[in-house]
Amino acid sequence: MKDRRITQALTYFESKGWTAFPFQERTWIDYLDGQSGILNAPTGSGKTFALWFAVILQYIEANQDTWQKSKKNGLQVIWITPLRALAQDIAAAMQESCTALGLPWTVGIRNGDTSASQKESQKRNPPECLVTTPETLHILLAQKDNSKLFKNLKAIIVDEWHELLGNKRGVQIQLGISYIQSKLSQKLQVWGISATIGNLEEAHRVLLGHQKPIHIVKSEVEKKLQIHTVYPEELEKYPWSGHLGIQLLGKVIDIIEEKQSVLLFTNTRAQTEIWYQNIIETRPDWAGYLAIHHGSLDLKVRSWVEESLHLGKLKLVVCTSSLDLGVDFRPVEAVIQVGSPKGVARFVQRAGRSGHQPGKPSIIYFVPTNSLEFLEVAALRDAVNAGEMESIYSPTLSYDVLIQFLITLAVGEGFFADEAYIAIKSCYSYADLDEETYAWILSFITQGGNSLQRYEEFSKVEILESGLYKVLSRKTAMRHRLSMGTIVSDPMIKVKFRNGSFLGMIEEYFLSKLKPGGRFFFAGRNLEFLKVHDNAALVQLSKKKSNNVPAYMGGRISLTSQLSKKIREILEEASKANFKTSEAQFIKPLLELQQKLSIIPNHQTFLIEQHHSKEGYHIFFFAFEGRLIHEILGALLAYRISQSIPVTFSIAMNDYGFELLTDQKFDLESFLEEGTLFTQEGITDDLIHCINESEMAKRRFRDIATISGLVFQGFPGKPVTTKHLQANSGILYGVFESYDSDNLLLKQAHREVLDSQMEKDKILQAIKKINQQKIILKSPTQFTPFSFPIMVDRLRATLSSESIEDRIVKMKASLIEY
Repeated sequence: MKDRRITQALTYFESKGWTAFPFQERTWIDYLDGQSGILNAPTGSGKTFALWFAVILQYIEANQDTWQKSKKNGLQVIWITPLRALAQDIAAAMQESCTALGLPWTVGIRNGDTSASQKESQKRNPPECLVTTPETLHILLAQKDNSKLFKNLKAIIVDEWHELLGNKRGVQIQLGISYIQSKLSQKLQVWGISATIGNLEEAHRVLLGHQKPIHIVKSEVEKKLQIHTVYPEELEKYPWSGHLGIQLLGKVIDIIEEKQSVLLFTNTRAQTEIWYQNIIETRPDWAGYLAIHHGSLDLKVRSWVEESLHLGKLKLVVCTSSLDLGVDFRPVEAVIQVGSPKGVARFVQRAGRSGHQPGKPSIIYFVPTNSLEFLEVAALRDAVNAGEMESIYSPTLSYDVLIQFLITLAVGEGFFADEAYIAIKSCYSYADLDEETYAWILSFITQGGNSLQRYEEFSKVEILESGLYKVLSRKTAMRHRLSMGTIVSDPMIKVKFRNGSFLGMIEEYFLSKLKPGGRFFFAGRNLEFLKVHDNAALVQLSKKKSNNVPAYMGGRISLTSQLSKKIREILEEASKANFKTSEAQFIKPLLELQQKLSIIPNHQTFLIEQHHSKEGYHIFFFAFEGRLIHEILGALLAYRISQSIPVTFSIAMNDYGFELLTDQKFDLESFLEEGTLFTQEGITDDLIHCINESEMAKRRFRDIATISGLVFQGFPGKPVTTKHLQANSGILYGVFESYDSDNLLLKQAHREVLDSQMEKDKILQAIKKINQQKIILKSPTQFTPFSFPIMVDRLRATLSSESIEDRIVKMKASLIEY
């Protein structure tokens, strides 16, 4: 017997020829019973309707006789998405279901792309549902009459919660929800929609707090995933990152040819441009059926691509993570992943863009960019089949986000310190915030702290006689509204044609390398740079081809510990001459060459290779812990060696290991015998010292200073240059180091490098693991298949009149073929 309260939803599903899944019905009933929680369901299973109809059904139940009549309900639900690209699709689906049911609701969108007139209209007559982003939620809190907007709010639903959980945008959501709840007289229902992660219960606690009981609705819909590996004709025994992908272009085009609609994912915006350029040059007859999509392109271009995909007009879209999430592209038949996505969850998410309907399998083709990535696709398949996903952890005690949040409240209606403290403490990320720290933060926003109190610009918030904390300066309020958010990147420059047509954004540092007449490939076009005018790069179409593609400073993604573990398992078998997977069979000659020149390390061994070349003395360490961990391990070992002997190192790394290069020979074996390199004794102090010397904390502080409002990134169209941002934050960093060493933002910079960037716990685990292994030091006669790609990555960072390809050809010519 069906619950009568869900009748309207079932009727709608029947009109569409659909059958509601049990998890959808359970979500509706749980929501109607007043529950909050997490909905865990795979892509394409109908999770959006599971919660959207729950909201509708609750309204119908509360207004049984009048729900079809138009009335001023005010804002009923806020639907938060991580990407603007999701908003249009979700809002359209929501609005269509309301129309079909005869429910006179309005679904609005509010983000950075919303026009001023739309914002004003929403303020006068709020929609029942507002689809927005974490940043825009806080902009709403900065409105002077935000309590009026939120007074009728019944629910906040966070879509793709797993994408927000592990970063400061997730912290923003925690603060926003907690504060809004503290201002409402009624209970606010909070739900998150999440893909499967390794710590789903913790994800629940982060979103809903420790007070709420764990309530997770899991979909029973099984999503089948078909993984196909694309192989080259010949195996490259000496791999290097990026060389293989484009060489497989012909095979990729064959896959696209036989499919109706394909998404081709790359890991960077630059790679997206490169692949689009190569495909359109190879198949010019696909012009009009081929498109490009990434976050730096004009919104109109991205919207056109998304709409064309919906309508089945495009055969291929070359994209980045800008199309990772939630947008429902039913015509997409298959996904192509170029290069390893470095994580199981990211791989599954992208695969789920195809077969985006219940019951249909997701099909993904893996195109490796170097031979060692065949290990990664085998590891990915193993992890997917075992259902093993990465865990995601929330940042804690992010003082910069809290400072920004309190100033946001002060720009809006203002806040009372005690009331705000209670709301903040209820957040997972600030459960350990003590009163002394909170008092320091209040002093910082009102006086600038100990070292900045003489400077008026840092005293942003005033305390009124009533005890209300309020921003009274219009200039301060305006600058704060322009700076809100936790996504920090290099200043972006608009790219325009001379007629004013907008193409997208490139980072300032890339533009600084261009001279008038310089050519580059961007937004799928060959362009010639003319000049900078009104803080925009003016360009015109170029008839000459250019391989110069804008790169962005987001950095490379690093191998996750989950995937690293699986790779070690495959290598373990290979060390015993067992090559079980087809991928391992394919790279068997490479692995056998590694074994011949050195060894294939297993879980009981830690391999170090040393080799002398014209460049100097190379030492390679193979920990298989991912690029980020190796960056820190390299800095740590370099620091520890330099404490005993005067020596300078260059450090390079990839996901499998790292290299120390020096121009002077020293006795590495004595360090290994002494056990000082990998000792856990004094490791925290050593990590802090190597942070200071590597400038990592200064780089992290720049982001913290930007988020907390210590440095201003500039006005729209007039951004502060990278040079000035670095100089301003560097001055503040120096002041705090010298005169205010207890400054919490300074301490946060060091802590974040340790805990987030350096992942201190993982560093400790890696060192503990190494100490349990047998260290094997090899001195191969030449570079090995494992060491060669690390050395090539270092060469990329050096200047030379030769291309990287030419230099690699010369190096490989000196290697003996076996």
